[in-house]
Amino acid sequence: MAFPAFFAQAPVIHTHDALAQLLGASGDGRIDYTYADAVRLAGHSCPTVAGAYLMGRAALQALYPDGPAERGQIEVSMPAPASEGTTGVIAQVLTLLTGAAADNGFHGIAGRHARNGLLDYAGRHDEGAITFRRRDTGATVAVELDTSPVPGNPHVRELLGAILQGVANDAQKQAFADGWQERVRRLLLEFADDPRVVRVTRLAA
Repeated sequence: MAFPAFFAQAPVIHTHDALAQLLGASGDGRIDYTYADAVRLAGHSCPTVAGAYLMGRAALQALYPDGPAERGQIEVSMPAPASEGTTGVIAQVLTLLTGAAADNGFHGIAGRHARNGLLDYAGRHDEGAITFRRRDTGATVAVELDTSPVPGNPHVRELLGAILQGVANDAQKQAFADGWQERVRRLLLEFADDPRVVRVTRLAA
């Protein structure tokens, strides 16, 4: 699969997963996630997928500043129902990164390593924010995404219209794809640590 080159330049998210270690998927429990992993899960690359990836990264960095995040030991609360807008897509990416799953997640082994019920759609903070909570310490952060500071290609909408109408030629289709991914590239490489784009608020435990 020929991913755009910038995928490999995007930030890597480092985690430790005790279940993966127990079952031999990773000898030391370390699992590193890349943006390409999120794209494989979602089946496409867009500002929503990239934004979800960056929100998860920011939350894990805030909750585990001294080391890899403990995947499977984090509760995630989405601010809206799974069927609303892009909430479900974002939640899937966050499940990948944190291990937190809804009721359909892994039920554990002898009461340990359960992932089900760690992700909900109750919304515990301001509208639009996603909350992440460490199960061991109770440390909690709320994370919000605002992609408006990241400029997009002004011709993308027009090109997409031509594609949807079935009148675009190959050059226009390629121009659309390149323009679409250029905004994703800027989001991941230029704005990943911009607090205007990814806002992290610490909440009382």
